[in-house]
Amino acid sequence: MTTKKTKQPIWLPDAEEHDFPGAESYLALIYSGKRAAKIVARLRTTGIVQCKAKDIFRASQLSLLGISNSHIEKNRQQIKAGASLSPILLVRDKQNRKVIVADGYHRLCAVYGFDEDAWVPCKIV
Repeated sequence: MTTKKTKQPIWLPDAEEHDFPGAESYLALIYSGKRAAKIVARLRTTGIVQCKAKDIFRASQLSLLGISNSHIEKNRQQIKAGASLSPILLVRDKQNRKVIVADGYHRLCAVYGFDEDAWVPCKIV
């Protein structure tokens, strides 16, 4: 019996610089600008951990976007081409008992489309 090997994404060793302003912009919609900036400062310095794609979705309570989304399709093409993806930026929202995907939602959806059990590098605070 043969098993089909799923294309696994290649990950950068750390988040890209342009991910942090995007995360801060998103977090400023949820928190005050000052608090969002402090969270992003912590994200910049925290280490990378590995989480399964399906667990991030469960913890975030987000819906999986369809592959017709142009950003997800771009990330899917990057995975197919062997291009490296930036780790996902996550924030623990203890009050609401969930995880906020501060940056990387489209990358997460693209990876999940290949393999829901894929390990995803994350920075989480």
